[in-house]
Amino acid sequence: QVQLVESGGGLVQPGGSLRLSCAAAGFTFSTYAMSWYRQAPGKERELVARITSTGGSIIYADSVKGRFTISRDNAKSTVYLQMNSLKPEDTAVYYCKAVSMTYWGQGTQVTVSS
Repeated sequence: QVQLVESGGGLVQPGGSLRLSCAAAGFTFSTYAMSWYRQAPGKERELVARITSTGGSIIYADSVKGRFTISRDNAKSTVYLQMNSLKPEDTAVYYCKAVSMTYWGQGTQVTVSS
């Protein structure tokens, strides 16, 4: 059974940092590209970042380029999202997803506020 468990969210002041983790199980993690998405209240879910199975290719949404870094550890079946210079508009529930799969985790809430 596919499982995706996000963690690391919380309340942070503008300019602060958080590191999100997504632990995966139930599939061969090392063969799948992985993505982070986010959904703010009243908005559609949007792609934040994507990393290929080997980590050799990465894309970011324009809104997070230069501030967020996606990475993965295939030995731990975990994908990460390092978020720096956070802004109030980054407030959302963050989800990870394996590309081409339809499973979603429960998400982790990130709130950026003073």
